Amino acid sequence: MSTETTVPFYSWARTAQRDWPRLAERLGPVLDGGVFTAGQAVAELEAAIAGFTGARFAVGCNSGSDALAIMLRAAGIGSGDEVVVPAYTFFASASAVLHVGAEPVMVDVQPGSYAMDPEAVLRAITPRTRAIMPVHLFSQMADMVTLTKIAADHGLTVLEDSAEAIGMRIQGRHAGLWGRAGILSFFPTKTLGAVGDAGMLLTDDEELAERARMLTVHGKRLDGSGIHELIGWNSRLDEVQACVLLTRLERLEEEIERRAVLAARYTAGLSGIAEVQVPWMRPVAQPGNQVWYVYLIECERRDELVAFLEQRGVGTEVYYPRPLTHQPALAHRPGAKHPVPVAEASARRAVGLPLYPDLSEAQVDHVVDAVRAFYGGAS
Repeated sequence: MSTETTVPFYSWARTAQRDWPRLAERLGPVLDGGVFTAGQAVAELEAAIAGFTGARFAVGCNSGSDALAIMLRAAGIGSGDEVVVPAYTFFASASAVLHVGAEPVMVDVQPGSYAMDPEAVLRAITPRTRAIMPVHLFSQMADMVTLTKIAADHGLTVLEDSAEAIGMRIQGRHAGLWGRAGILSFFPTKTLGAVGDAGMLLTDDEELAERARMLTVHGKRLDGSGIHELIGWNSRLDEVQACVLLTRLERLEEEIERRAVLAARYTAGLSGIAEVQVPWMRPVAQPGNQVWYVYLIECERRDELVAFLEQRGVGTEVYYPRPLTHQPALAHRPGAKHPVPVAEASARRAVGLPLYPDLSEAQVDHVVDAVRAFYGGAS
């Protein structure tokens, strides 16, 4: 197959070649200096991400999953507490809650946006509920105007799993800054991706930021005393990943625009196929912008389509094959009792198509043609 008819789900090859000279400039001092974790490059990245998002504080972590647990612990969430999370999300949204000793209460999501349904959140609140943790998925934020009002009315903390949401805003306010704190993931496939695991916590709360930073270094005070005041983790962001992210951040806005162009081409090509639902923007009183991390369709005979596309050289990713309430590690939890029909339907029907800046228009057209061929249209 030619490069235009082989479409991996993700590739950074062309971008890496283009960015290598700039990246090498940053890596040189790191390799010469011998400080490989939480050094100057990490400090520069934290300042840059704070500037991009508008956060007062940005705290580098080893991964987005670590950042979730650190955020929860820094916010005081622990044993006996309940945290409301969506049932349709990556496993870490719930496992992080369990790691700090609290109980994830999993609720259904809204069609199209895949974000937690505010009505389902209201039904899930109990006297033990301490926090609501919305997850911003794929291309748009959750309805933060409604969710923050619910939290305020019930005396709850909002903590955002904004792992996928760099660049997303509502009313000009960046994802992760609607509640007390939020997190970003820099997993390689993310809109801003590293070449390994990396993450960051965002907050305007100085006390929470300080506790989070302590938790990334085994709970050690930041004053150089060597005193461990908290029980934390070894979750420092490393310098190599920071150099990669600083380099990629320079082109982030350009790459977000490129993703939007490719997403529009997908939508134009796939609209009108009766068996396929293309992504759509959730209608709310205060809409935000779309940032295309994943181009997610819902479709009939999803698993057969995935196999067909693989034969045509097209990589895909199923987001997510089971709702959290159906995961063996969580299904027995008391927080898995709420019905989640929308999440269940999405788990059966949803699939992500290739979408990244290195993708060519010809490759998008190849994917579109393959989907159309599967459903009986022109090949």
